[in-house]
Amino acid sequence: MNETPIIPSKSVPHILRPTDGQLALAEAMAREETRNDAGITHVPASVYTDPDHWLREKAALFDRLPQVIAPSALLPDAGMAVPHDDTGRPLLITRDAEGKVHVFLNVCRHRGTRLVEGEDVQCAKRLVCPYHAWTYKLDGKLLALPRPETFPGLDKSDNSLIELPSCEAGGLIWFAPVEDADFTLARALGEDFTAFGMDDLFLYRRKTHQVNGNWKLIMDAFLESYHVTRLHAKTIGPFFKDGITAGDMIGPHARSAVGRLEELADVDLTDMAAMRRVITFAYQLLPATIIIPSPDYVNVMVLMPDAHDHTVVEDFMLIPEEPKTDKARDHWDRSWNLLDGGVFASEDFRAAELGQQGLSTGVVPQLTLGNLETGILRFHETVQQALNVNP
Repeated sequence: MNETPIIPSKSVPHILRPTDGQLALAEAMAREETRNDAGITHVPASVYTDPDHWLREKAALFDRLPQVIAPSALLPDAGMAVPHDDTGRPLLITRDAEGKVHVFLNVCRHRGTRLVEGEDVQCAKRLVCPYHAWTYKLDGKLLALPRPETFPGLDKSDNSLIELPSCEAGGLIWFAPVEDADFTLARALGEDFTAFGMDDLFLYRRKTHQVNGNWKLIMDAFLESYHVTRLHAKTIGPFFKDGITAGDMIGPHARSAVGRLEELADVDLTDMAAMRRVITFAYQLLPATIIIPSPDYVNVMVLMPDAHDHTVVEDFMLIPEEPKTDKARDHWDRSWNLLDGGVFASEDFRAAELGQQGLSTGVVPQLTLGNLETGILRFHETVQQALNVNP
């Protein structure tokens, strides 16, 4: 079930180059070919407030599609495992002795007991059920059980952990709830994330947020630049300007960029590090993952909705290497506090909650979108297409 892994390496740093798609967006911005005259468009408020609509989304998207569950850096070494419950399933992510990632149901095959407790990453060569000590390897195979003579005829090969399809590409771990999952686009997106160096990054922080808002209200905030200089006026807003944006699609997944036009002319856009100093990319992966590469680190946000008006968000901050000094740790702490606590939690997530409160009154039957917000319309059209395919 598992695709060929891409394991975070400790190789000598090298110059990173953008993919053709990334470079095309940057060059379009430099040529000022990003003007959008779509006019005013609308999204119905019911897609955020109707519990039945959420159930259709759950069935068509979250119960079917390949989706990101974590960055590879969560399990940087062989012999690691971490329980994961926030998708609504008791999952267990492992990296086996050969370095391959697996996503299992966190359930012992003997009597259905939860196999691994807690939510922290564990280093272990094997997984031992706390009830009867059935023991599994990190590749899911049943290794041993007490008193095997009391299970005459038991074939251990028929009692491996239940594995879900998974794929590791570009520093991200994907899984799918169904057997016929197609990870072709996950691997294609992986080329973009490899261009950001995500295969080699170090996980500095992770935090789970409880957001009392519809999952699409959170996605919306990362699909338009109209709010940036207003909502984020006291944080990152001064670093951005209106209207200098570009975007395209990789299948159903959105890729966008915001840049500072006056600085683009003197930048070698084929040098990823130079490009990232003047252009901020963002990826909105269907169903609900957001990737924000800042100039020297990357935030991965995995959205896991459990109701039409509540979303669990896990934010991961990936940095170039493990900090070795107090000065370095202070630097990354300030970056983490600015984005996770300031920009995301206090501004983007709070705006989603306020939006949910307002839309739930029924006063506004539809959202009105301008030319700087067309990414929202495009994303909602993509969601609707998925609902039509898997009603």
